[in-house]
This record gives sequence, structure tokens and C-alpha cells, in this order.
Amino acid sequence: MGCCGSTERTKREWKPLEDRSCTDLPWFLLFTVFCVGMGSICGFTIATGGAGRLVFGYDSYGNTCGQRNEQIEGVRLSGLDQTDKKYVFFLDPCNIDIVQRKIKSMALCVSLCPDEELKTYQDLKRFAMHNGSELCSYELAGHKYPSLPERFDKCPKLPVPPSKSLPVFNRCTPVDISCYAKFAEAVVTFVSDNSVLHRLIGGVIASKEIIVGLCLLALVLSMILMLIIRYISAVLVWILTAMVVLGSLAGTSILWWLYIDHRLTANKTLSKETAETTETKDAKEEAEMTRDNAQALLVYAIAATVFTVILLLLMLFMRKRVALTIALFHVAGKVFIHLPLLTLQPFCTFLALLLFWMYWGLVLLFLGTTGNPVQNEETGLTEFRLTGTLQYMTWYHAVGLIWISEFILACQQMTVAGAVVTYYYTRDKTRLPVTPILSSVLRLMRYHLGTVAKGSFIITLVKIPRLMLMYVHNQLKGKENAFARCMLKTCICCLWCLEKCLNYLNQNAYAATAINSTSFCTSARDAFVILVENALRVAAINAVGDFVLFLGKILIVTSTAFAGVLLLNYQRDYAEWVLPLIIVCLFAFLVAHCFLSIFEIVVDVLFLCFAIDTKYNDGTPGKEFYMDKALMEFVENSRKLERVVERGRSRPTEAVSVEGPEMKPMAPGTSSA
Repeated sequence: MGCCGSTERTKREWKPLEDRSCTDLPWFLLFTVFCVGMGSICGFTIATGGAGRLVFGYDSYGNTCGQRNEQIEGVRLSGLDQTDKKYVFFLDPCNIDIVQRKIKSMALCVSLCPDEELKTYQDLKRFAMHNGSELCSYELAGHKYPSLPERFDKCPKLPVPPSKSLPVFNRCTPVDISCYAKFAEAVVTFVSDNSVLHRLIGGVIASKEIIVGLCLLALVLSMILMLIIRYISAVLVWILTAMVVLGSLAGTSILWWLYIDHRLTANKTLSKETAETTETKDAKEEAEMTRDNAQALLVYAIAATVFTVILLLLMLFMRKRVALTIALFHVAGKVFIHLPLLTLQPFCTFLALLLFWMYWGLVLLFLGTTGNPVQNEETGLTEFRLTGTLQYMTWYHAVGLIWISEFILACQQMTVAGAVVTYYYTRDKTRLPVTPILSSVLRLMRYHLGTVAKGSFIITLVKIPRLMLMYVHNQLKGKENAFARCMLKTCICCLWCLEKCLNYLNQNAYAATAINSTSFCTSARDAFVILVENALRVAAINAVGDFVLFLGKILIVTSTAFAGVLLLNYQRDYAEWVLPLIIVCLFAFLVAHCFLSIFEIVVDVLFLCFAIDTKYNDGTPGKEFYMDKALMEFVENSRKLERVVERGRSRPTEAVSVEGPEMKPMAPGTSSA
């Protein structure tokens, strides 16, 4: 299970798509046991009544509505038969605790929700007599409501708004949700004028068809960009390179020009001062300030010059690697043409994550109504809380959210890697499997679930402490000193960087597993060796490639926003544009990020395959390349350039060897003979 002590051979013999076998089986068993534990938590909440209390509701005395209940020791009015009372009614539904995000009102089980406004206690009495639904506490008789002194504390707050029950959860909800709107306005603290909030919401409601259409447009643009990016990547890369070089040269030139201008001004001022016999204090200060400014500009100009020289040298030495990035983008575009189902991967992953998050959230709600009955000292109401060792179920459930989410994302990476590896190492593309994506999924489920579980667990181990530190930082905001705040932010930043590095290494480890069917640690070690050997290429691909993909995201967002402005132009109230455009732009960026992240994975896997191919093959019989024609052209151009450089180096040596024999007869020893 560990990364050390592997009994596999140290010298790797890469055998693409051969000798397929199960990897990291202990980790698969461990992940299975963990998932069984997650399911057991759900079963526990159902068996102990937590799920029933959430769905059917319960009153403030611990009675579940719609069924018989057992007596709770120490809680009066518990153990009642509520078979005929299926709905939960809150005496003051607008009494909401904003901090805890819960209703603090007393809750009762009633047989019918009031469908009309009840303004007086006589109306409460009439409703109870006619419908048999008593809206005051159980110990109060319905026909005595108007005369009881307890009516002010144990009856609903007047007037009682008309309400109706929710479809599933059987809660009486006011038809007029004005109190909940006030709660929402209290949450939205950045809106000082409520009319602005109402106008924004009105703009969203009025533009809902346009918003849906723009979201679909962003989806279509993302899919189109994945197919055509191979044609525009070269233009984008060289435009970017030219802009960076010209920008640095222009900035350096401007700094030197400013320095020379200030220096000339300082010299003129100094010459005037020497010509005059008297010199004022202001003139001295002005001359000194001019000299200081010139000195500072000199420092800035020198620093900019050094930066520009380094940048030009990097561009000179990495121009071949930039060409490799363009070639990889070109081949990645071909991959999507041969494997069109890759475009569905973001949908499948999002659907899997959404289903899991829905299940996780539902079980979390079950946990909120599971446990032992406890009386709230502040309100006197009965609540159900997890106590003792049961409290650890919530932590277990929280870890499950991170690990299983990372597992689903890792399955996507392994699936994409397996399909790309199949494409790369199939020489005749006409012999590709009918559905390489489905074949990759089947290989993953049959052989490599343990590897994915191990890689996602490593990410979980880094993410949990980072999230805990972020929580501590938020809780101590404004209370801790500057040193503690700096240390917390430093730790959070370091863990974030470590997480990103491990994510990148994991992705390449999954690709190595897809190629050679090795365990996670062996694959991670082999991939790390390959990446270190091609460090400059990796840097160029990540720097240039990530920026090109970022430009693609910006292109999709700006195009969608521009289309939104054109479509929303019929609304003359421009304030109503804001929220719809923000929603559309956020959705467009999310969609573009999901699709282009798949493109990024494809490029990274192609590079790893290319690096392995060039390391262990040279194009000779028996060691033919697997790579695409575009990559083959890049290799040929690189070899031609290397031959030219070698010839240039060998010519001085040949010149020395030719001049040597001509100079030998001129030696003194030879002439005397």
C-alpha cells in the first residue's frame, strides 16, 4: 500500500496497452469499506427515525407527525398519537435566526393548515371547531382559546397568515412569503435600497428565457472552441509572444527615456544654480528631488533591462518548446475529432457529482434530526442532537464528501487518459475501438479503481487541513494578531500549492497507469522522472498552454456577454441588466472551464505519451514512433536543427586538422632534415 518498498523492476519497460492487471487492490478494498460506512450512516439515520422526522416533521415536544410516538423521559406532552395530525405548523414562522439559519418558533402537529387569514382568537376557535385542527399548544382546549391567559405564549402570533403544506415535507408554509423575503434582504447586506434588489430580481424573472438561451450559447461555443482551437492556437501563441516581447521592450525604452530626460533636467538646474551667486532653500530641495527621481528611474530602467534580456533569452531558448505546445494543441484537436464522446465527459462528471452531492446533503439533513432528544435551555423546545461517539459520524460524513468528490474527478482523469493513450498508441487510427471512451471506463472499473482511490485519498489528506485552517482563519477574523494571521495565510497558501502540484502529478500518474498498468506509486515515480527530464518543455506547455486556454475562456465569456447585451437591449432600465449578465457570465466561465479542462488533460496526456515515445523510440525499424504526423514534423525539425548546430561545431575542428599538416613542414626540425 505504501509508495516505498516496491518489488517492481526499477528500469521501466514501457509496454503500452499490454499486460493489463489489477492495481492497488488494497486501496480499492479500503475505499469500498469506507463507502459501506457512508451507507451505514444513512441506514442509521433511517433506523433511528432521523429520516422520518425530517420528511414527516416533528413538533417541539419530540413527537413525529403522522404516527404514534413513544414517551420521551423528562419531556412533557411527548409520546402522543399524532396519526391524524400530518402537518407541522409554526406558531411564528417569521421568527428566524439569521445566524443559525433556522426557525426559532414553537412547532405543533396539526391536521390541517389554515387556508385563510385568522385575525383574532375567535377565528382560531372557529377554525378549531369547524376543521378539528387546533393551532395552539396541545394542553389548551380549542373552545377556550379567547379566554385563556396562556394564549399569548402558546398560540400563534396574530394575524395568522394563510398557508399551505409543502409537497413532500408536510410543513405549513405561509402563502405570502414576505417574512422570508425580509430574511433574504437581511442576508443581502450589500443592498442598501430594497427597491434595487426587487428591480434586479424582476430583471432576472423577465429575462429568464434570454438567460437560458445565453447559457446554451456558452455551451455551444465551448464545444466549438475545443474543435477549432488547434487552428487558432499558433496565432494566439505567437501573438502572445510578440505582445510580451514588444511590451517589455517598450517599457524598458520608456524608462530609459524618462531617466535621460530627468538627468538633462537635473543638469540644467545644476548649471543655473552655479551661475547664480545665491541659492534659495526651495531650489536646493527641488534639485535634490530631481536627482533622487533620476536615481530611482535609473534603478527601474536597469531592472527592466535585466528582465527584458532574461525574457528574450528565454524566448530564444524555448522557441522550440513553444512549437511543441502548438503541435500538441493541433493533435489534441484531432483527438476530439476521433473521440467525439470526450465532449460528454464534463456532463457525465457533473451529473455524478450532482447526484452524490444531493445524496450527501440529504443524509446531512437526516443527521440534523438524528440523535438523542435534548431540551433547548433558551427556548425550552425539544431538539435531536448527536451526542458522545455519534458526533464523529458528522466528521466521517464530511471526509466522505471530499474523498468521494475527488474520486469522481479522478475517475474522469483516468477515463480521459485511457482514451487518449489508446488513440496515441494505435498506429492505424482506422482500427481504434468503436467506443474508446467506453473501453477506457470498463478498464478503469475492472483494473484501476484502487489506483484512483489512492490518488484521491492523497488529495483529501492535503485538502482537509487546508479547509480546517481556512475555517479557523474565518472564525478568528479580527481577533488574531498580525503574526498569527500571516502564519495562517502562509500555511493555507503552502497547502494550496502542494494540492495543485499533487493534482498535476496524480493526473500524470493516472496516464502512466493507463499506459503500463502499474500501481499508483510506481506510475507516479515513472511520470515524475519523465517530467523532470523534460522540465523546460513542461514549463513551456504549462505557461503558454494555460494562457491560451485562459484566453479561450475569456473569449467565450466576452462573446456570451456581448450577445447578452444585444438581446437585453430592449430593456431600457439598464440597472436590470446587471444580475442577468452576471449569471450568464458566471455560467459561461464555468462551462468553458469544464470543457477546456478536458482539453488541458488531453494535452498533458499527449505530452507524457510523446515524451515516453521519444525517449524509448528513435524511428528505426523495431523502434518506430507512435506519434502523430504533426509531432513527427516537430521531431524532424528539431533533429535538422541539431544537425546544423553539430556541423557548425565540427567545422572549426576540421579546419584545425586541415591546417595542421600544412604547418608541419615549416617546423625547424623538418627543414634541417
